[in-house]
Amino acid sequence: MDFAAYLGIALGIGAIIVGNVLEGGTIFHLLQPSAALIVFGGTLGATLLSFSWEDVTGAVRALGKAFRTLPSSPEEVIETVIDLLTKTRKGGVLALEPEIGKAPDPFLRKGLTLLLDGMDAATIRAVLGQEMSTYETTMKRAARVFEAAGGYAPTIGILGAVLGLIQVMRNVTDPTMIGQGIAVAFVATIYGVGSANLIFLPLSKKIINRVNEEVFLMELVLEGVLGIEGGVNPFVLRTKLESFLAEHRKGKR
Repeated sequence: MDFAAYLGIALGIGAIIVGNVLEGGTIFHLLQPSAALIVFGGTLGATLLSFSWEDVTGAVRALGKAFRTLPSSPEEVIETVIDLLTKTRKGGVLALEPEIGKAPDPFLRKGLTLLLDGMDAATIRAVLGQEMSTYETTMKRAARVFEAAGGYAPTIGILGAVLGLIQVMRNVTDPTMIGQGIAVAFVATIYGVGSANLIFLPLSKKIINRVNEEVFLMELVLEGVLGIEGGVNPFVLRTKLESFLAEHRKGKR
Protein backbone atom coordinates (compact mmCIF):
# COMPACT_ATOMS: atom_id res chain seq x y z
CA MET A 1 0.00 0.00 0.00
CA ASP A 2 1.01 3.59 -0.59
CA PHE A 3 0.77 4.98 2.93
CA ALA A 4 1.39 8.53 1.68
CA ALA A 5 -1.94 8.43 -0.17
CA TYR A 6 -3.87 7.26 2.89
CA LEU A 7 -2.03 9.74 5.10
CA GLY A 8 -2.75 12.57 2.68
CA ILE A 9 -6.50 11.97 2.69
CA ALA A 10 -6.57 11.52 6.46
CA LEU A 11 -4.61 14.72 7.06
CA GLY A 12 -6.63 16.77 4.60
CA ILE A 13 -10.05 15.77 5.87
CA GLY A 14 -8.87 15.55 9.48
CA ALA A 15 -7.49 19.10 9.40
CA ILE A 16 -10.89 20.44 8.34
CA ILE A 17 -12.75 18.48 11.03
CA VAL A 18 -10.30 19.39 13.80
CA GLY A 19 -10.25 23.03 12.69
CA ASN A 20 -14.04 23.10 12.82
CA VAL A 21 -14.00 21.66 16.33
CA LEU A 22 -11.41 24.21 17.47
CA GLU A 23 -13.69 26.95 16.18
CA GLY A 24 -16.45 25.64 18.42
CA GLY A 25 -18.29 23.46 15.91
CA THR A 26 -18.91 19.73 15.87
CA ILE A 27 -18.61 17.09 13.19
CA PHE A 28 -22.41 17.01 12.98
CA HIS A 29 -22.37 20.59 11.71
CA LEU A 30 -20.59 19.31 8.59
CA LEU A 31 -23.07 16.50 7.99
CA GLN A 32 -25.81 17.86 5.75
CA PRO A 33 -27.48 15.15 3.61
CA SER A 34 -29.18 17.66 1.32
CA ALA A 35 -25.89 19.47 0.63
CA ALA A 36 -24.14 16.17 -0.03
CA LEU A 37 -26.89 15.10 -2.43
CA ILE A 38 -26.68 18.36 -4.37
CA VAL A 39 -22.89 18.45 -4.62
CA PHE A 40 -21.98 14.81 -5.16
CA GLY A 41 -25.08 13.94 -7.16
CA GLY A 42 -24.64 16.99 -9.35
CA THR A 43 -20.92 16.34 -9.82
CA LEU A 44 -21.58 12.71 -10.77
CA GLY A 45 -24.24 13.78 -13.24
CA ALA A 46 -21.99 16.35 -14.90
CA THR A 47 -19.14 13.83 -15.08
CA LEU A 48 -21.36 11.17 -16.65
CA LEU A 49 -22.52 13.72 -19.20
CA SER A 50 -18.91 14.59 -20.07
CA PHE A 51 -17.54 11.04 -20.38
CA SER A 52 -18.71 7.66 -21.55
CA TRP A 53 -19.78 4.97 -19.12
CA GLU A 54 -16.62 3.01 -19.98
CA ASP A 55 -14.47 6.04 -19.09
CA VAL A 56 -16.17 6.46 -15.72
CA THR A 57 -15.96 2.77 -14.79
CA GLY A 58 -12.33 2.77 -15.96
CA ALA A 59 -11.65 5.68 -13.63
CA VAL A 60 -13.15 3.75 -10.72
CA ARG A 61 -10.92 0.76 -11.52
CA ALA A 62 -7.89 3.06 -11.77
CA LEU A 63 -8.48 4.25 -8.19
CA GLY A 64 -6.39 1.37 -6.91
CA LYS A 65 -3.30 2.86 -8.54
CA ALA A 66 -3.48 5.87 -6.25
CA PHE A 67 -3.28 3.69 -3.15
CA ARG A 68 -0.78 1.02 -4.22
CA THR A 69 2.93 1.25 -4.77
CA LEU A 70 4.63 -0.19 -7.83
CA PRO A 71 5.11 -3.98 -7.68
CA SER A 72 8.79 -3.60 -8.60
CA SER A 73 11.36 -0.86 -8.33
CA PRO A 74 13.50 0.16 -11.34
CA GLU A 75 16.53 -1.43 -9.67
CA GLU A 76 14.67 -4.74 -9.32
CA VAL A 77 13.66 -4.61 -12.97
CA ILE A 78 17.26 -4.04 -14.03
CA GLU A 79 18.49 -6.94 -11.91
CA THR A 80 15.80 -9.22 -13.34
CA VAL A 81 16.67 -8.29 -16.91
CA ILE A 82 20.40 -8.78 -16.36
CA ASP A 83 19.76 -12.18 -14.77
CA LEU A 84 17.64 -13.21 -17.76
CA LEU A 85 20.29 -11.98 -20.17
CA THR A 86 22.97 -13.99 -18.38
CA LYS A 87 20.87 -17.16 -18.55
CA THR A 88 20.16 -16.56 -22.23
CA ARG A 89 23.83 -16.15 -23.08
CA LYS A 90 24.57 -19.45 -21.35
CA GLY A 91 21.62 -21.58 -22.46
CA GLY A 92 20.17 -19.78 -25.46
CA VAL A 93 16.70 -18.30 -25.89
CA LEU A 94 15.04 -21.55 -24.81
CA ALA A 95 16.48 -20.96 -21.34
CA LEU A 96 13.84 -18.25 -20.97
CA GLU A 97 10.92 -20.66 -21.18
CA PRO A 98 10.89 -21.67 -17.49
CA GLU A 99 11.48 -18.04 -16.50
CA ILE A 100 8.33 -16.65 -18.09
CA GLY A 101 6.04 -17.97 -15.38
CA LYS A 102 8.35 -16.60 -12.69
CA ALA A 103 8.41 -13.06 -14.08
CA PRO A 104 6.38 -10.79 -11.75
CA ASP A 105 5.57 -8.26 -14.47
CA PRO A 106 3.00 -9.19 -17.18
CA PHE A 107 4.68 -6.75 -19.57
CA LEU A 108 7.99 -8.56 -19.11
CA ARG A 109 6.25 -11.92 -19.57
CA LYS A 110 4.85 -10.72 -22.87
CA GLY A 111 8.27 -9.52 -23.98
CA LEU A 112 9.87 -12.87 -23.12
CA THR A 113 7.07 -14.69 -24.95
CA LEU A 114 7.79 -12.66 -28.07
CA LEU A 115 11.45 -13.59 -27.76
CA LEU A 116 10.61 -17.27 -27.52
CA ASP A 117 8.37 -16.94 -30.56
CA GLY A 118 11.40 -15.77 -32.52
CA MET A 119 10.27 -12.20 -33.12
CA ASP A 120 12.94 -9.76 -34.28
CA ALA A 121 13.84 -6.52 -32.51
CA ALA A 122 11.67 -4.32 -34.75
CA THR A 123 8.58 -6.46 -34.16
CA ILE A 124 9.16 -6.61 -30.42
CA ARG A 125 9.58 -2.84 -30.23
CA ALA A 126 6.41 -2.30 -32.27
CA VAL A 127 4.24 -4.71 -30.28
CA LEU A 128 5.42 -3.67 -26.82
CA GLY A 129 5.54 -0.02 -27.79
CA GLN A 130 1.92 -0.11 -28.95
CA GLU A 131 0.79 -1.84 -25.77
CA MET A 132 2.66 0.72 -23.69
CA SER A 133 1.10 3.62 -25.60
CA THR A 134 -2.41 2.16 -25.32
CA TYR A 135 -2.05 1.60 -21.59
CA GLU A 136 -0.79 5.13 -21.00
CA THR A 137 -3.62 6.66 -23.02
CA THR A 138 -6.27 4.61 -21.20
CA MET A 139 -4.99 5.41 -17.73
CA LYS A 140 -4.58 9.11 -18.42
CA ARG A 141 -8.15 9.22 -19.73
CA ALA A 142 -9.22 7.77 -16.37
CA ALA A 143 -7.26 10.51 -14.59
CA ARG A 144 -9.07 13.14 -16.65
CA VAL A 145 -12.39 11.89 -15.27
CA PHE A 146 -11.31 12.84 -11.74
CA GLU A 147 -9.83 16.09 -13.02
CA ALA A 148 -13.17 16.99 -14.59
CA ALA A 149 -15.04 16.09 -11.40
CA GLY A 150 -12.66 18.39 -9.52
CA GLY A 151 -13.64 21.19 -11.85
CA TYR A 152 -17.38 20.64 -11.53
CA ALA A 153 -17.61 20.12 -7.75
CA PRO A 154 -16.87 23.71 -6.60
CA THR A 155 -19.40 25.12 -9.07
CA ILE A 156 -22.04 22.62 -7.94
CA GLY A 157 -21.17 23.61 -4.37
CA ILE A 158 -21.94 27.23 -5.20
CA LEU A 159 -25.21 26.10 -6.74
CA GLY A 160 -26.01 24.31 -3.47
CA ALA A 161 -25.17 27.47 -1.55
CA VAL A 162 -27.53 29.52 -3.71
CA LEU A 163 -30.31 26.97 -3.21
CA GLY A 164 -29.77 27.14 0.54
CA LEU A 165 -29.92 30.93 0.54
CA ILE A 166 -33.13 30.81 -1.51
CA GLN A 167 -34.69 28.73 1.24
CA VAL A 168 -33.45 31.23 3.80
CA MET A 169 -35.09 34.09 1.94
CA ARG A 170 -38.32 32.15 1.54
CA ASN A 171 -38.48 31.53 5.27
CA VAL A 172 -37.06 34.82 6.48
CA THR A 173 -40.11 35.30 8.69
CA ASP A 174 -39.47 31.96 10.39
CA PRO A 175 -36.30 32.22 12.50
CA THR A 176 -36.18 28.44 13.05
CA MET A 177 -35.65 27.86 9.33
CA ILE A 178 -32.96 30.49 8.78
CA GLY A 179 -30.20 28.59 10.54
CA GLN A 180 -30.89 25.35 8.66
CA GLY A 181 -30.89 27.11 5.29
CA ILE A 182 -27.62 28.92 5.97
CA ALA A 183 -26.04 25.67 7.18
CA VAL A 184 -26.94 23.89 3.95
CA ALA A 185 -25.65 26.85 1.95
CA PHE A 186 -22.20 26.96 3.52
CA VAL A 187 -21.77 23.20 3.94
CA ALA A 188 -22.52 22.72 0.24
CA THR A 189 -19.66 25.09 -0.57
CA ILE A 190 -17.36 23.18 1.77
CA TYR A 191 -18.32 19.89 0.12
CA GLY A 192 -17.72 21.27 -3.36
CA VAL A 193 -14.40 23.03 -2.75
CA GLY A 194 -13.16 20.41 -0.29
CA SER A 195 -13.92 17.37 -2.45
CA ALA A 196 -12.31 19.03 -5.47
CA ASN A 197 -9.08 20.04 -3.77
CA LEU A 198 -8.72 17.22 -1.26
CA ILE A 199 -9.97 14.25 -3.30
CA PHE A 200 -10.73 14.62 -7.02
CA LEU A 201 -7.80 16.74 -8.22
CA PRO A 202 -5.19 15.00 -6.03
CA LEU A 203 -6.46 11.61 -7.23
CA SER A 204 -6.09 12.73 -10.84
CA LYS A 205 -2.54 13.90 -10.21
CA LYS A 206 -1.66 10.75 -8.28
CA ILE A 207 -2.91 8.46 -11.04
CA ILE A 208 -0.96 10.40 -13.68
CA ASN A 209 2.22 10.23 -11.59
CA ARG A 210 1.75 6.51 -11.00
CA VAL A 211 1.13 5.86 -14.69
CA ASN A 212 4.26 7.82 -15.61
CA GLU A 213 6.25 5.60 -13.23
CA GLU A 214 4.70 2.45 -14.69
CA VAL A 215 5.39 3.56 -18.26
CA PHE A 216 9.02 4.22 -17.35
CA LEU A 217 9.28 0.68 -15.95
CA MET A 218 7.80 -0.59 -19.22
CA GLU A 219 10.44 1.34 -21.13
CA LEU A 220 13.13 -0.27 -18.99
CA VAL A 221 11.63 -3.69 -19.70
CA LEU A 222 11.44 -2.95 -23.42
CA GLU A 223 15.09 -1.90 -23.60
CA GLY A 224 16.02 -4.94 -21.51
CA VAL A 225 14.14 -7.36 -23.76
CA LEU A 226 15.73 -5.81 -26.83
CA GLY A 227 19.13 -6.20 -25.15
CA ILE A 228 18.40 -9.88 -24.51
CA GLU A 229 17.30 -10.31 -28.13
CA GLY A 230 20.52 -8.69 -29.34
CA GLY A 231 22.68 -10.75 -26.98
CA VAL A 232 24.58 -7.71 -25.73
CA ASN A 233 27.13 -7.90 -22.96
CA PRO A 234 25.45 -7.84 -19.50
CA PHE A 235 27.77 -5.07 -18.32
CA VAL A 236 26.89 -2.94 -21.34
CA LEU A 237 23.15 -3.48 -20.86
CA ARG A 238 23.36 -2.75 -17.13
CA THR A 239 25.24 0.47 -17.83
CA LYS A 240 22.67 1.50 -20.42
CA LEU A 241 19.67 0.80 -18.18
CA GLU A 242 21.24 2.48 -15.15
CA SER A 243 22.03 5.55 -17.25
CA PHE A 244 18.43 5.51 -18.46
CA LEU A 245 17.26 5.40 -14.84
CA ALA A 246 19.60 8.20 -13.76
CA GLU A 247 18.40 10.41 -16.60
CA HIS A 248 14.78 9.71 -15.68
CA ARG A 249 15.32 10.67 -12.04
CA LYS A 250 17.25 13.74 -13.05
CA GLY A 251 14.29 14.86 -15.17
CA LYS A 252 11.92 14.51 -12.20
CA ARG A 253 13.81 17.08 -10.14
